[in-house]
Amino acid sequence: MKQFLYFIVDLVARIHDRILMLNDGFPTIMSDKQLHFLVIGVLGMLLFMLIHPLFKSLVKHGHVIAISWFYVFTLILVLTFAIEIGQQVTHTGSMEFEDIVFGVFGFLIMFTFFTLIRGIVMLLSRPRKKRAAQKELS
Repeated sequence: MKQFLYFIVDLVARIHDRILMLNDGFPTIMSDKQLHFLVIGVLGMLLFMLIHPLFKSLVKHGHVIAISWFYVFTLILVLTFAIEIGQQVTHTGSMEFEDIVFGVFGFLIMFTFFTLIRGIVMLLSRPRKKRAAQKELS
């Protein structure tokens, strides 16, 4: 996980440098705010166009819990980064990448346990539902 996040940070830094280089080559140079407006706007729309069909498919096939997981996982990533950045800015702790990794890993482990327990409960309750439905038909 740590290597993956470092890869993402490095990739974003390289893309950022490339965009700045392209911007410097244009006759009209955009400000930092204008570049953020354009890049984040385009990135947001591309992500929406990828994620929306995925979520529609998940709903269609009854996997609504996956949508909740994606949403919560995204919030957890943002929150863990925000907490670490906040600690650095306010000097209430040290900003450590490992804290982010362990926090996200904690969510993944706890969600795995939740999924296992949920699956067991669903398996155990399934025969009762079928028997109850059969009794109603009789």
